[in-house]
Amino acid sequence: MLASYPDIRVTSPSFVVNSPSEAVDPATDTLSDHELMLAVRDGELDALGELFERHHGPLFGFLVKLTGQRTAAEDIVQTVFQRMLKYRHTYRDEGSFTAWMYHLGRRCAADYFRRHQATPAATDPADLQDHPDEAPHAGENAAVRDDHALLHTALNRLDRDDREVLLLSRFQELSFAEIAGILECSVGAAKVRAHRALRELRDVYFQLQKQKLS
Repeated sequence: MLASYPDIRVTSPSFVVNSPSEAVDPATDTLSDHELMLAVRDGELDALGELFERHHGPLFGFLVKLTGQRTAAEDIVQTVFQRMLKYRHTYRDEGSFTAWMYHLGRRCAADYFRRHQATPAATDPADLQDHPDEAPHAGENAAVRDDHALLHTALNRLDRDDREVLLLSRFQELSFAEIAGILECSVGAAKVRAHRALRELRDVYFQLQKQKLS
């Protein structure tokens, strides 16, 4: 039962891991994600704490962008790490931890919305990745903010599959090999989907830009 595992609690904006056992050994800092997950698979459950610290932020950000709901994203992150423990024996020796995590994230998000009989809402631009602007002129700052808002609006207009592949490739910066594993398709198909989604994003963006100027 999951009750016997470390209690993983996800809150926003802070994230904490509460475990009844001792803190993760500092030596785990030198281990790769893959090595840590292999340790978890072999029964060293405390190693999941280090993986949580490394990856809960990017995973939460991905899920917020994908679902548009911060509360849902918090719940799904917790479910993902619970499933990592529950299904740790399925992790492969040659696997990529990041790809496996996002694969679980997609599945958990789909399960979440099936249970709640709801469709993911459009992403709130305020929850998308912020782009720091070092331009000193206020007018330039405003123009850059407008461009980003327009881009986020265009992203929201895409269907879920297109938005998902763009988030994985552009925001999470995963390789196409990893994306192919997550989407359960060939590398070539993943590249085609990403190219098509990017083209659609550009078309929607320029259409919105024309509407704004007219």
